[in-house]
Amino acid sequence: MTSLPVDGGLKLILGSGSPRRLELLAQMGVTPFAVRPPDIDEDPRRAELPRDYVKRIASEKAAAVTCGSDEVVLCADTTVAIGRRIMGKPADVAEAATFLHALSGRRHKVITAVSVKRGERIWLRDVQTTVAFKRLSDVEINWYLGTGDWQGKAGAYGIQGPASLFCPWINGSFHAVMGLPLPETAALLGAAGYPLFGEAS
Repeated sequence: MTSLPVDGGLKLILGSGSPRRLELLAQMGVTPFAVRPPDIDEDPRRAELPRDYVKRIASEKAAAVTCGSDEVVLCADTTVAIGRRIMGKPADVAEAATFLHALSGRRHKVITAVSVKRGERIWLRDVQTTVAFKRLSDVEINWYLGTGDWQGKAGAYGIQGPASLFCPWINGSFHAVMGLPLPETAALLGAAGYPLFGEAS
C-alpha cells in the first residue's frame, strides 16, 4: 500500500498489518505512505510483566522497520493481561476458548504501547485500559468462537466486533483497546515532526 507523502515532505510508514490500525489512522485524517509490518519474535520473556512486554515489543517493532531520512515509522503492540498473565493472540480455537473462560466475569487490563521512529530516535507511550467482561455462558463462548472474530486479536477478542456484547464497562481508552490510542499517537507523531491537522512538514 502506498499513497502520496504529505505535501511532498515526511512520509509515514505503518509498521503493522492490522486493518484496525489503518482505520484508526484514517479517523485522524492520516493515510500511510507504505505499510511495512516487521517480522520479530513476539514471545514474552520469562517473568516479563505485561506492561514491560508491550513496551519492549513496540520498540523492537519500530527498530526493525527500515526507513529513509524522509520517513517516520509508526508501530504499536497490544496485549491483554490478568494480573501478571499475558494473553496475546491465541494460536488456535482451543487457546481462544481458554482465554475467554479466563476473562469471563472478570476485569482485565488491555495495554497498548505506541512507538514512533524518525532516524535513530524512538518515541514511546503506553496506555492502560481496564475492561470488564460479563459472565459468559458456554453458549456465548461457542457462538463467539464460531464467528472467527477472535483470530489475530490479543486476548481472543476485539471490542469493536461481536465481543462488544460481552463488555458492559471500560475505564480508559476505547481506541487503545482496538489497538491505537489516538491522542497519544497524535502526540508522538507531532513530537517526531510529522504534520497533522493540515500542517506543512
